[in-house]
Amino acid sequence: MNTIRTMFGASTYATRRRLLRDKVKTGVAIFMGNNDSPMNYTDNTYRFRQDSTFIYFFGIWQPGIMAAIDFDSGEEIIFADEYSIDDIVWMGKQQTIRERALLAGITRVKPTSEAIEYVHTAMRMDRDIMYTPQYRADALIKLSKMLNRSTDEVANGISMKLTQAIIDLRSVKSAEEIEEMEFACAIGYEMHVAAMKNVTRVKNEYELHSIVDSIPLKYGGYFSFPTILTQNGQTLHNHYHGNPITSGRLMLVDAGAETAMGYPSDYTRTFPVNGKFTQKQKEIYQIVLDANQAAAKLAKPGVTYLSVHLACCKIIAQGLKSLGLMKGDIDEAVAAGAHAMFLPHGLGHMIGLDVHDMENLGQIYVGYDQITRPIDQFGTSSLRMGRTLQPGFVVSDEPGIYFIPDLINQWKASGKNAEFINFNKVEQYIDFGGVRIEDDLLITETGARVLGSKKVPSTIDEVEQTVQNG
Repeated sequence: MNTIRTMFGASTYATRRRLLRDKVKTGVAIFMGNNDSPMNYTDNTYRFRQDSTFIYFFGIWQPGIMAAIDFDSGEEIIFADEYSIDDIVWMGKQQTIRERALLAGITRVKPTSEAIEYVHTAMRMDRDIMYTPQYRADALIKLSKMLNRSTDEVANGISMKLTQAIIDLRSVKSAEEIEEMEFACAIGYEMHVAAMKNVTRVKNEYELHSIVDSIPLKYGGYFSFPTILTQNGQTLHNHYHGNPITSGRLMLVDAGAETAMGYPSDYTRTFPVNGKFTQKQKEIYQIVLDANQAAAKLAKPGVTYLSVHLACCKIIAQGLKSLGLMKGDIDEAVAAGAHAMFLPHGLGHMIGLDVHDMENLGQIYVGYDQITRPIDQFGTSSLRMGRTLQPGFVVSDEPGIYFIPDLINQWKASGKNAEFINFNKVEQYIDFGGVRIEDDLLITETGARVLGSKKVPSTIDEVEQTVQNG
């Protein structure tokens, strides 16, 4: 049996911390690891997932751990308590904290009880104490006690210098990170092909869901986010899996794997549950596929992902116009946001140690820059990633077309964008559902490539054959 890899070599983490020191230069940074989170009583916890920034710089997956870096002296400390005999009785013999710290290239380990004094000493010396935004209440409260500040003061006191330096480093993926993400994509491929091949063998969505979600467990990993698997694809994040599988419907599966090291994949595929698209389904599907493929060709260094998003919006609008669902000048229609009734989300987001990478650090800082700013318009305002692309970025490419009855009825009643939308024709699609196709793009020196050694079936023929040959 192969050993499941949970860390890179110590030199990787040491290099990352050195690069961070080079950027930040002075002050003290506190890094909060995650704690166990009780499901319904203290000892029955949800699956533990370490904080991604902590993983990036320290690599240690253990609850209740903290770290500090003194950027002036170069000192690096892990704060954690060694396992007691009671822990060992319940959990078995574990690596010591010192052993784990050495695997991350750190030699100084102190008990958690000394963390407060360490911070207070730095404060008495008027040192700059830095930390990133906290997305967990327990970490925020812990920092509040350490700093003798209210939780509101802590939340408002984040270090943008530290946060931006971390975003800069984590945005560009190294060769070994890409290799790990390729592994996640290989598992994701298996998840989606299994969904296609088994959809004709099961009776309910939850049966198919159980097959999909079991696959990453075989590789020591987990799913990278709660799987979306539904015949009601018009609901963008539909986590209900209780419907019987009904002939003639489309199944939308948005699912990915997370490796034991925390790196994810994120794919979406839409397929006919009986293995054959209807003509109407085929026409809508092909428009989405055209946009998906165009994004992969347009994405390259120096190009903003906002411009790629808008180009895909025009492809979708033009395709819908060819079917009589939209009308008028396409450029004007997209400028007015008329396409967003069919595509109410953005083209994609960053992917890295988080499936929506680093959004806990502030999505505006991750997805945009001083040159490219968000567009405050329904649909495009939901674009998570718009900034200028660089080699080493990994972004999702996920256009879609959805027929959302409540949204259609609202726009029709108000006459919104009536000059660009043929509502009478649209009502013929009111029970259509939705189509989304998503791949993970690595930005290279000259363009972009889809991650994964095997391409998840995406063309109409590939999808139909995969379902029919299941």
